[in-house]
Amino acid sequence: MSALLSVRGLAKHFPIKKGIFGRPGGFVRAVDGVSFDVMPAETLGLVGESGCGKSTTGRMILRLIEPTAGTVEFDGVNLVTLDSKSMRKLRRKIQVMFQDPFSSLNPRMTVGAIIREGLTIHKIAEGAAADARVRQLLDEVGLRAEYMSRYPHEFSGGQRQRIGIARALAVEPTFIVCDEPVSALDVSVQAQVINLLQDLQRDRGLAYLFIAHDLSVVEHIADRVAVMYLGKIVELATSADLYREPLMPYTQALLSAVPVPDPTLGKSRVVLQGDVPSPANPPSGCVFHPRCQHPAKDAACAAIVPPLEEKTPGHWVACIKQPPTSVEWGVQQAAGATKPPTRYLPVMASA
Repeated sequence: MSALLSVRGLAKHFPIKKGIFGRPGGFVRAVDGVSFDVMPAETLGLVGESGCGKSTTGRMILRLIEPTAGTVEFDGVNLVTLDSKSMRKLRRKIQVMFQDPFSSLNPRMTVGAIIREGLTIHKIAEGAAADARVRQLLDEVGLRAEYMSRYPHEFSGGQRQRIGIARALAVEPTFIVCDEPVSALDVSVQAQVINLLQDLQRDRGLAYLFIAHDLSVVEHIADRVAVMYLGKIVELATSADLYREPLMPYTQALLSAVPVPDPTLGKSRVVLQGDVPSPANPPSGCVFHPRCQHPAKDAACAAIVPPLEEKTPGHWVACIKQPPTSVEWGVQQAAGATKPPTRYLPVMASA
């Protein structure tokens, strides 16, 4: 099966303007060489700390922000090279759900007008047919048809997010960028919205890029998970593999910080030292090496930029101190090895 969305070497460097004439004095490397694929009807979770470049990546895919470098191929078409007219036609297939369910809706428009707008722009339906389509979409997301005449401020956060989902579905997309769609909602409402997204994916064959901070939510909805740090993807694996055995020290630290609902259950915690480096002046070599606590860390970590390699089948890691690639491990197994060297195994340090 070929990828629905293929991102290669995507980068965004924002200029730092200085002086009275605003001349560039450097660049903020918000996203720096990101590559991944999203398969049809798949959910790819994109996680990481605030400021690591998750939302910028999603906005570049949508061409809401123009990338500095890289390609974004959707269904075989490179979106980066398209003119505005051609891109507008493809926007029917690529939609977005924003984080804030209130500011993303026009407060001066009724719910019916908000959902109908996409139908009108793309000439999908007009008049009575458009109204019928709006009523159908509201019913599909769990809202009543009479809500068409109401305004966004009359709804709760969860209801407003359902309106945003109905707006995205109106033009019949195949891929949706979900930019932290449940982070502003209560826990119980989060579960309802996540279940709704999964039902829509099953019924419509949708693919999602699910950007989030909450790792427990991502574990529930994502088929694969990509971990970002300082503008780079440092680990990419299936959800089951990543949560069972994270290989990148940064991923281990993230997962160790996820709260456990049972207070009697002991849990080791990886406490990172120092602050996240500035994307305007990223460290040399591995971007995580200044805060890394891996027992095998040495001078090579500060000198070598680790590529994203397949360490075990389907599990990609950007770390030179982690288990060997699948090809190297196959050679070692053929020579009689039964497990990687102990010093390369991931270590979960206690707080």
